Amino acid sequence: MNKIGIKINSLNFNYGKKNILNDINLDINQGSIQGIIGPNGAGKSTLLNILVGRLKPTQGDIKILGNDLNINIVKNIGYMPQKNAIYANLNIYENVDFFARMHGLSDKKKRNEIVSQVIETVKLSEYKNQVVYKLSGGMKQRVSLAISLVHEPKILILDEPTVGLDPELRHDFWNNFINLSSKGITILLTTHTMDDAIHCNKLAYMKSGKIIVNKSPEKFLDKNKDIYSLEQAFLKLSK
Repeated sequence: MNKIGIKINSLNFNYGKKNILNDINLDINQGSIQGIIGPNGAGKSTLLNILVGRLKPTQGDIKILGNDLNINIVKNIGYMPQKNAIYANLNIYENVDFFARMHGLSDKKKRNEIVSQVIETVKLSEYKNQVVYKLSGGMKQRVSLAISLVHEPKILILDEPTVGLDPELRHDFWNNFINLSSKGITILLTTHTMDDAIHCNKLAYMKSGKIIVNKSPEKFLDKNKDIYSLEQAFLKLSK
């Protein structure tokens, strides 16, 4: 029986009188890659913000690796926001090292090993002394991914991690995600990109604050209904 990395039961979130999330139920197996896709305004980013402790749900229950979601559990989640939260005037190493210290990695030798390792993971070792404001958008996203990994989390939450990346860099990112998943790290990501969606173990389609369907990418296809691609499937669901 698969262990559950993230379990969401009857989750609701209201902003004033407006219902943003409506009865979200989702089980994500430990070590799997769960994608969330859907139109703008569906509630995808709101759900992620609740999972990383930025918002409190109006109602519902969330468990991370079997534990109730709380501030101590949130500290063990790796989060890559859609907008890079990095310091433009620091170099790559200084950025990752700063966040390592924020996560309580006080032993300088061990911290240096971990920081160097995650910078190597995202293929930035030769650029580690470059100041961030001089980097391309894709390189900044790699820095952001390294930061999300520096405290060695068991859960990784990524908000549109490959948006704007060229095909080669997107391929590198997915090699990283698949490798992390193989090590037992549970990954939850949002995307608008079919190239991303096809790599997920499961895809949840969100619309108007609800999860309409959650299944493996290949199960969205249905030749009997002339649905031969994920794009066709999602266009049909959006109507």
